[in-house]
Amino acid sequence: MEPDFKEGDQVKHPVFPVSLVKPYFQTEEHRFPSRKKNPTPPEIVEVEAFPVPVKKIIKARKIRLNGKDQRQYLLRFKIQKADKDKCFAEDAIPDGNL
Repeated sequence: MEPDFKEGDQVKHPVFPVSLVKPYFQTEEHRFPSRKKNPTPPEIVEVEAFPVPVKKIIKARKIRLNGKDQRQYLLRFKIQKADKDKCFAEDAIPDGNL
């Protein structure tokens, strides 16, 4: 025997949204444990003299600092390894605006 529904009195089956069925994770770190965070950028050193001569400019970037655009350069020094690379503002480098 089938129920006799009148028009407008139809009862629908209870359904749950998919978002209620998904597993809960506290943070993104728990959800994606193998995902690595971005490394911290090299520290900016604002000195006039360099400890050793510059070997090469590795990377350049333009940032906005106090409402003004500023160029920064990641420099590698002679006789030093890559882990000693440092970021300098353009005005902190002698003849940096050439």
